[in-house]
Amino acid sequence: MALTGKRIFIVEDDLNNRIVVEMLLSNNGAHTSFERWGTDTVKLLQRFAPVDVIILDLMFPKGISGYEIFDEIRQDDAFKTVPIVAVSAAEPNEAIRKTKAKGFAGFIAKPIDFRLFPQQIAAIIAGENIWYKR
Repeated sequence: MALTGKRIFIVEDDLNNRIVVEMLLSNNGAHTSFERWGTDTVKLLQRFAPVDVIILDLMFPKGISGYEIFDEIRQDDAFKTVPIVAVSAAEPNEAIRKTKAKGFAGFIAKPIDFRLFPQQIAAIIAGENIWYKR
């Protein structure tokens, strides 16, 4: 399996979305951990490190954005080069433009494609950029 042994950290506030992502990744051999609200991301990432890829939603409650969380993650030297992919229901054309400009490794529109998603994450870990809108 393409994700066997890979360590994937998920930042997602929607419980159903997170469970689906975790199941798809773990069924493909990955080890996962998560942070739900975007408020303790770096601390929990440090506990889970090393990390092969970070999956980051863009929209959180209480005015927190995935772009702010991205900046916080990048301030930690241990995570400066870890690929971060946005997985979001944000309007794809605008989100792709913004995530590319920010330095994300990709954008995958929700709802995710269950068949493609593990392959997309494996490709990002392998160094590819993925810009996917349904």
